[in-house]
Amino acid sequence: MVGLLFRGAGMVGLGLAGLGLTSKANWGNDLWVLVASLGAAAFGLLVTPYLTIYPLRRLAAWLKSQPAHVLVGGTVGLVIGLIISALLAPPLSFLPKPASMVLPLVAALMLSYLGAVVTASRGPEIWQSINSFLSRAPAETHRATSNGRVILDTSTIIDGRIADVSQTGFIPGTLVIPRFVLDELRHIADSPESTRRNRGRRGLEMLARLQKESRVPVNIADADAPDVVDTDAKLVRLARQWHCPIITNDFNLNRVAELQGVRVLNINELANAVKTIVLPGEELSIRIIQEGKETGQGVGFLDDGTMVVVEGGRRYLNTQMDILVTRVLQTAAGRMLFATPKSGVV
Repeated sequence: MVGLLFRGAGMVGLGLAGLGLTSKANWGNDLWVLVASLGAAAFGLLVTPYLTIYPLRRLAAWLKSQPAHVLVGGTVGLVIGLIISALLAPPLSFLPKPASMVLPLVAALMLSYLGAVVTASRGPEIWQSINSFLSRAPAETHRATSNGRVILDTSTIIDGRIADVSQTGFIPGTLVIPRFVLDELRHIADSPESTRRNRGRRGLEMLARLQKESRVPVNIADADAPDVVDTDAKLVRLARQWHCPIITNDFNLNRVAELQGVRVLNINELANAVKTIVLPGEELSIRIIQEGKETGQGVGFLDDGTMVVVEGGRRYLNTQMDILVTRVLQTAAGRMLFATPKSGVV
C-alpha cells in the first residue's frame, strides 16, 4: 500500500512537472505536450521506489541492527555538531565570497559528521565518564538520593558478620537484599557439593537472624536488571540506579563497583579498622592455645582475632599468661603480633 502511494505521488509529481516544462517551452503542439507529460509520469511511476522506498527500507534495517547507545550517541553528536556549526556561521559569513557562502555549509557537514561518528563509536566510554563524574556528589546529596538504602551482596550474608554489625547501630537506613541475591542463596543451599551447600544454608540462617535481630529495617526488594545475567553486575546496576552503596567482602565486586563509581562498604576493611591498636612494649594477657611453626613457639589470639606468636610460649600451652609485645607485623591477611613471656623466659 505504501509503495503504491509513493509510486502514485511520483507519477503525479513528475507528470505535472513535465506538463509545466513543456507548456513553458511553447512546443506549439498539444500532442507533444501530452506525450512528454505521460512520459514523465511513467518515469516517475518506475523510478520513485528506487529513490524513496528502497533507500528508506535499507536505512530502517540498518537502524534496527544498531545498538541503542550507538543511535542515541549518534543523534546527540549530530545535534552538537549542528549547534557548533550554527555558532560558526555568523563569523564565516563575513569572509569574502565565495568562501562566505561555501564554508558555513562545509562546516555544518563536517561537524555534524564528526559529532555523530565520535559519539556513536565512543558512546559507552562517554556515558561512563559522565556517570562517574555525577556519582561524585557530596555526601549530603548521596544520602538524599539513596533514601538511606544499603545493598547487601551474597558473600556478606554468608559471612554473617553483618548481623552483628547491624545490631551496633552504625548502619543507618535500610538494608536491602535484592530478590536475585536471595535466589542465589537458595541455589547455593541446594547445591550437591557439601561445602557449597553448607555455605548456602549458613547464608539463609544469617538472613533469618538479620531479619529478627537487626536494629535497622531489612527489606527484600523485587528490583532486578533483567538484561544483565551476572549477579555482581546486577548489584552494581541497582546501586548506580539508586545512588546507594554496596556492602560486600568480595574483592572482585569491590573493584568492579569502584571502577563504575559505586561506593563500597567492605566488611573486611571495617574489621581491620576496628582492631585493637597494640604497640611494641605493651603488656597483654593471652591464652596459649596451640604450638607455633618454629620450635618453642606458642600461639594465641586476641579478642578481635589478631594472632599472637609468643617465643618460648609452647611450655605454657593451654595456660593464661602475661606477655610483652616485641614486634607488630602487618600482612595481607591482617596483623600479627610477636611477643615474649613477661617473665622473660624463652
